[in-house]
Amino acid sequence: MVCGRSQKTARTEVLAVAVPAAVMSAVGLWGLDRGGIWRDEAVTFQVARRTVPQIWRLLHGVDAVHGLYYLFMHVVLAVHPGEVVLRLPSVCGAAAAAALVAALGARLARPRVGLWAGLLYAVTPLAGHYAQEGRSYALVAAGAAGATLLLARALDEGLRGPSGRTWWAYGGVVAVTCVLHELAVFVLCAHALTLALLRAPRRVWGSWGRAAGATVVVLLPLVLVSRGQSQQVEWLPVPHWGSAERLLRSFAAGPRGAVFWGCLALMAVGISAGRVAAFAAPLMIVPPVFLMLLSQVKPLYHDRYVLYALAGAPLLIAAGADRLAELAGRRSRSWAVTAAGVSAVALVFLHLLPLHREYRTLAHRPDDLAAVSALATREVRPGDPVLFLPSLGRRTALAYPKGFRGVRDLALKAPGPESGTLYGREVGPRELRRRLASVNRLWVFAEPYALRSRWFPGEPTERLKLVEVEERFVPRWEGERDGVTLRLYVRRPATASLAPPAPSPRPAPR
Repeated sequence: MVCGRSQKTARTEVLAVAVPAAVMSAVGLWGLDRGGIWRDEAVTFQVARRTVPQIWRLLHGVDAVHGLYYLFMHVVLAVHPGEVVLRLPSVCGAAAAAALVAALGARLARPRVGLWAGLLYAVTPLAGHYAQEGRSYALVAAGAAGATLLLARALDEGLRGPSGRTWWAYGGVVAVTCVLHELAVFVLCAHALTLALLRAPRRVWGSWGRAAGATVVVLLPLVLVSRGQSQQVEWLPVPHWGSAERLLRSFAAGPRGAVFWGCLALMAVGISAGRVAAFAAPLMIVPPVFLMLLSQVKPLYHDRYVLYALAGAPLLIAAGADRLAELAGRRSRSWAVTAAGVSAVALVFLHLLPLHREYRTLAHRPDDLAAVSALATREVRPGDPVLFLPSLGRRTALAYPKGFRGVRDLALKAPGPESGTLYGREVGPRELRRRLASVNRLWVFAEPYALRSRWFPGEPTERLKLVEVEERFVPRWEGERDGVTLRLYVRRPATASLAPPAPSPRPAPR
């Protein structure tokens, strides 16, 4: 009889883990091919297709924080360099994260808590958003959830005897997760608080300290290199109370309405859920709080950098629902209670369906490089001279080269793979002036801010682009796609006024 119950429990736990993984996979695959990639995905796409030595050279100057991910994606895209394949690792990472959240809930409480928590993770729009993005954040979330599960297992085994293998596994998973993105290191702070709340014995602290110390040693070289590349995140603002509120609403399975307040109430009940709360609350709270505090000095905060903290929220919500079911006098193993919880999650998903649909549109991302390339394909011809203002506008040509095949990139000195840069190395002002002197018509691809009067670049070549185009050329035609402006300029007649005329409404470019 005992053996039969154990087998039944094992089957129940497997089901509690498998169902959230399947649901998350379905949510991630739904609308995965949006017909275009945005700027961050374009960086992944073009860097991962370089050779390993070229990627290694790039990381010495820029994007070291994503180095392991680029090397991983180099292997993935070698299979087939396409938009869907670019995002499939994130789908798999999100599915793994949902499964690990469910496994954690089942271990810390009971299978139905794990099932509810895993399903809530799967239907949360924030998880679905990053499940469909060709960046590392969904994989980092899976790593953090896996490390938390290993911590729970190590604690359980530590009560019965030595658990060295589990601690080794824990240290390895945490180290790989942090190297995948260094800001995942705050998961160690969350785990330290968990040990404190559970009053872990000294030998457990010692085992955890060795694993955490090894992770820090492995991560230190990456931190030292990435500190010299901090200009990449200079655009990040200082977080404020509004940032914390937006993150909380994203974690609570929806930005507004009864679902948000209901989830918030269940979180409050779940805080008293003993062991579940000791794992879930620190994981949810500590990384965002620490990163927001650090960002008051040096802005580093973005919600995607703490996506891995999301795992704590559905665990608290599920634990709160389980506690209410117990208080209502329901039998703890009742299938009806489990089914009611699953039905509630299904209703939450229906409530959030419009938001999920919105996240799957091209308009939800900051830009659509495919649309910009289509505009170039229609208007620009092989042999035409082109300027990118600023140079990072070249990312469209790198992601979708068809629209720029055969054009003359006037400012380019060496392409990105050869120069160890993201967007290529450009010529100096003198050489660019010489090249511009030989053309009478010129296409300019400009970012939204580049043609505003208050923008004046500090880099000499970028400054010369702006000055020469304004002084030596006049606009003849203009088109815009997704914020990127394409202008055709012709050389200003020698007798023309220095003040450039406004661009014509839309005459034919040829």
